[in-house]
Amino acid sequence: MADSPRVPPINDPPIRLAVCVSGGGTTLQNLIDLIKAGKLHASIVQVVASRPKIGAIPKAEAARIPLALASRSTSKTPEAFSNSVFNPIRQNKADLVILGGFLSLLQIPPDYQGKVINVHPSLIPAFCGRGFHGEAVHQAVVDTGVKVTGCTVHFADDTYDTGPIILQKTVPVLDDDTADSVATRVFQAECQAVPEAIRLYAEGRLRVDGRRVRVLGS
Repeated sequence: MADSPRVPPINDPPIRLAVCVSGGGTTLQNLIDLIKAGKLHASIVQVVASRPKIGAIPKAEAARIPLALASRSTSKTPEAFSNSVFNPIRQNKADLVILGGFLSLLQIPPDYQGKVINVHPSLIPAFCGRGFHGEAVHQAVVDTGVKVTGCTVHFADDTYDTGPIILQKTVPVLDDDTADSVATRVFQAECQAVPEAIRLYAEGRLRVDGRRVRVLGS
C-alpha cells in the first residue's frame, strides 16, 4: 500500500460499513450490538458472505442488512471474485469495509484502496499468513508456548496479513490454556479493537506512512 495523506474524516456521519464474513459472524454481531446500543456511530449497509449456510447469514437477515453471496469457487478468476464482493459494497456506498473472519483472499480495487480493514487473531507478524486462521492460530500459540498473544487490526492489501497495522490488543497466555480458551480471550480483545479502529478511521485520525499507520490527535 502506497503512502497516503491523512484519511479524511467522514463528513456525513454515521460512517457506512460493509462487513465481509465466512463463518459464524461473531464480529458482525458485535458491531450490530454496539450500533444498536449507541456505542458505535455507524451503520452497516452491506454484508457479503463467501459461503452459503454460514452462521453470519441469519445474523445479517435478523438485522435486516442487505446480504450478498460471493463464492470463490464459482468465480472464474480472482478479478471476478473481487468484483462479486465489491460491486454490492460499491452500490450501497460503503465508506469502510470490515473483513470479519473473511477467509478468501481479495484483490482490492483502486476505489477501495485504504478503505478495507482486517482483524487477525494474533499479534502480526506472529502466527499469520496463509493457513493461519481460526483454531489453527490459537493452537499454534499454545503449542509454541508464547506468554502473550492478541489481535491485530490492519489495512488489508492483496496478500495475507501484510497490510499496515492500525492497532493491536494483547492478552495473556496462561499455563493451562487451550486453543478454545485463548480464542475466547482474543475475541474479547477483538470486540474492543475493531470498533476502536472504525472510530479512528471515521474521525480522520489515521495516516499511512510506509509500513506504519500513525494515529493523529483528534
